[in-house]
Amino acid sequence: MVPRTQSLHTLIRLTAVALAATLAGCSLNPFANDDDGAAIQTPQSSPPPSYDSSAQSSVPEYGGPVVQRVSEPVPLADNHPNEYVVQVGDTLWDIAATFLKDPWFWPEIWHINTQIVNPHLIYPGDVLGLIYIDGQPRITNVRASTYRLSPQARVSPITQAVTSIPYESVSAFLSSGAVLERREADRLPYLLETRGDHLIASAGNLVYVRGLDDAQLGSRYNVVEVGGPLIDPDDNRLIGYQGKFIGEGTLRRTGDPATVALTDTSQEAVPGDRLIPESVDIPLNFYPRSPSSPIDGRIISVVGGVTQIGQYQVVVLNRGTNDGLSVGDVLTVYQTGQTVRDRFGGGKVRLPDEEAGTLMVFKVYDRIGYGLVMEATQAIHIHDTVRNPT
Repeated sequence: MVPRTQSLHTLIRLTAVALAATLAGCSLNPFANDDDGAAIQTPQSSPPPSYDSSAQSSVPEYGGPVVQRVSEPVPLADNHPNEYVVQVGDTLWDIAATFLKDPWFWPEIWHINTQIVNPHLIYPGDVLGLIYIDGQPRITNVRASTYRLSPQARVSPITQAVTSIPYESVSAFLSSGAVLERREADRLPYLLETRGDHLIASAGNLVYVRGLDDAQLGSRYNVVEVGGPLIDPDDNRLIGYQGKFIGEGTLRRTGDPATVALTDTSQEAVPGDRLIPESVDIPLNFYPRSPSSPIDGRIISVVGGVTQIGQYQVVVLNRGTNDGLSVGDVLTVYQTGQTVRDRFGGGKVRLPDEEAGTLMVFKVYDRIGYGLVMEATQAIHIHDTVRNPT
């Protein structure tokens, strides 16, 4: 058993089997609501030719939430290809960055191909092509991988479909309750006492818990210590608490109090620790877009306690639904400018904020938002600023 005074244990990970079962019945692609349309042939030379809008009038546009952009074409990446073969391990963000200067405009330019058995999923081996319709760039699946076109049963599991972002980067963070919103922490079930002559509990011990009135036998929970407060640096208000992962447990007997068996612990469990259901609502479809409201917030926490934040790390923002933040919102991260002394003109000067990366919001509460850093061009730190992309 590891003393609680040591660093946090790695947050609990959702099993691949459970996640695969969840994903099996869902489209992982942000184009899941597209209707079938006419097939488009990929251009064979560079630059791609423009297409006649009258010839493609039967092709519907993307049917889900889209990025609203004026009539200007979506900027393409420098040295972008005309075709790209999807690789194992790719995410939609990775693929979009191959074609686009701003990957989060991907949903706006996606164009389906009805020759594909299931146009709503992209698999390794698929060939994506860049085309133009009415002068606007579009990306379409021009050739599916062999097993995708086969009329026989697919051998590869559906979880091999390309996802919007790497879910393994967010699943552990969400399931462990690394940050507890203030009102959420007050409502969670809590450990009352340890059965037997134990002041603290670890794997193999039984504990009594209050607040599990409607729970089912066999339900699994993560045990979390309510740690230090999270203070909004903008107004000094308490918005939540750091949650420290303690272990896992299974409900053995219902009632008030209920009995939970601790099955695995990384630190000792004590009265007052909270229980969070192990089943976590992980969003399966992401529609990247600019926020509908002006956002000017801060990064207030990062999983793992690191001082410098990089790609695919999860951060906590001091903005949530109360501020107009939604799942799928893309924000630009700015390194907060330092205040320096002017040795020549006198006084102090605040240096400009410098763009440092891009993140996408995947979970929101009233005053807290979870974001995954998609790109980091410079080191990102706690209290750096997040704003609408320009």
